[in-house]
Amino acid sequence: MNQANLDERDGQKAVKQTVAQYLVVSTQYLHDVPSRTDPALLASELSRLNAAVRASAGSISPFCQPADYPRALLQERDRGNVTSGPAPAVPSRRQMPGAGKAGQPLRHQTLAQAARKMAAGELSAEQLTAQALARATEHQPALNAFIEIWADKAMAQARAADAERARGKLRGRLHGIPLAHKDCFEIEGHAATIGSRARPAVKAACDAHAIRLLKEAGAVTVGALNLNEMVAGPTGQNPQFGDCRNALDPFRISGGSSSGSGAAVASGAVFASLGSDTGGSIRLPASVHGLFGLKPTYGRISRNGCFPRAFSLDCVGPLARTAEDCAILLQAVAGPDAEDPSSLGAGVPDYPGLLDIAAENSRVAVLDLPGAEACDPDIASVFGDFAQRVEHLFGTVRTVGFPQLSACYAMGDVISKVEAATLHSQWMRTNAQAYSQAVYSRTEPGLHMPAARYLEAMMVRARVLREFLAGPMSGVDILLCPAIPIPVPLRADADMEKKGSVFNVVGEITRLTRPFSYLGLPVLSMPIGLDRNGMPVGAQLIGKPLAEARLLSFAHQMSLA
Repeated sequence: MNQANLDERDGQKAVKQTVAQYLVVSTQYLHDVPSRTDPALLASELSRLNAAVRASAGSISPFCQPADYPRALLQERDRGNVTSGPAPAVPSRRQMPGAGKAGQPLRHQTLAQAARKMAAGELSAEQLTAQALARATEHQPALNAFIEIWADKAMAQARAADAERARGKLRGRLHGIPLAHKDCFEIEGHAATIGSRARPAVKAACDAHAIRLLKEAGAVTVGALNLNEMVAGPTGQNPQFGDCRNALDPFRISGGSSSGSGAAVASGAVFASLGSDTGGSIRLPASVHGLFGLKPTYGRISRNGCFPRAFSLDCVGPLARTAEDCAILLQAVAGPDAEDPSSLGAGVPDYPGLLDIAAENSRVAVLDLPGAEACDPDIASVFGDFAQRVEHLFGTVRTVGFPQLSACYAMGDVISKVEAATLHSQWMRTNAQAYSQAVYSRTEPGLHMPAARYLEAMMVRARVLREFLAGPMSGVDILLCPAIPIPVPLRADADMEKKGSVFNVVGEITRLTRPFSYLGLPVLSMPIGLDRNGMPVGAQLIGKPLAEARLLSFAHQMSLA
């Protein structure tokens, strides 16, 4: 190395040291928040994100504004005719009671099956709820899926549901169905923990919008589910309330941050659950548990009463054992809400009724993941087999590239960190030590991200969405890619509290989910096979805005085929 190169390297090192020192001082001086993150790690994370967004934003029209984005979602919606024409030649689940993936019996009955049995008088809500409570209690020591189990309250709701049914009052498919939800939703009389002890937990005076709709639909709530602290993590790790463990292998991660939702549904404790998704928090636990998890179009389901990580990215959505069960839950909670300013003013189709026809004539492509974006060979092999099965049922599947994938990840990451830091600085200021190191370190960079980078990510969002739809999604209705690019990790290997590990762990697990949160598109994770350790592998089905019916129908038909 010549002298000029040495001088340049030394100069860069000196700049990094100066930046790191500035960050430590400014955290306290500008924000009155103590810095708890290694200065060099903090400076590196900021430098990475700052450079990525600055390079990605490119030339910005002076007439761009963040409000262009929700308008773009409605303008670019999937306008496919999903209500007419012959159904594809695949058997209906209604003709195959008890059938699951590849024609094998499901480990637990589905929500739809339970609803049909209740309608036929073969089951009661009280029986179903008692079974749910028994399973929840049985599995709690091993899985820690619940923050609280509400046995008396749930049984009272079940008996009331049975009494209504006896009087001839039926509220729909969810009438008397036991559910439980991530403990980030306001539930009247309950103080949601958000998996944290850093903020005061105050009993809610009313239900979150989605919870209220489920109650109106007759669902029974059996408890509040565990999650990553402050809805901030992809592993299920929680030093405050104990880790939530994978229902299929407790030594492996349960995904996050809707970890309890995945474990509770997979263990048979409840039929389905609502989670929230900012960068993969529904899709990841669904993938590692062999479930179906839907992150809907941004604004499709009201966020009112759901604790945020980043209000510009957060989505509420269902996790369940089948696409049909996801469709039933989505039908109950989707739609406009005047109390949520991000809510899309779009009508709600009959998602369960469209399962057999909405994917008709869908054009499918797979996302090319070259070089550094490539998946573990094991995941790539399972995904390749799945793509062949798709081609057999839906015709030619072509491969498309998306060079902006990592840029979308970075811009989503910047938005998430800045909005989270804006919210959490009040508790970081007064109760910093109550945060785990991982969550604090993930949030702290948001205090220092230049406002210009945050606004660049917001201002170009509509443009990048349109470029994605005109590029990789041109002539395509559904885009496929793996949910997690590596086999389901052991909890010990994905320990975010290990010094210096948090950014690498999060980045490796979420690198294929977060980009589509930035785009705000609907994404459904579905199980497609097993990795070398016998753990589930999930695929993401990515659609155009408001294409949930198409994605659910596609997954339903692939599951039956």
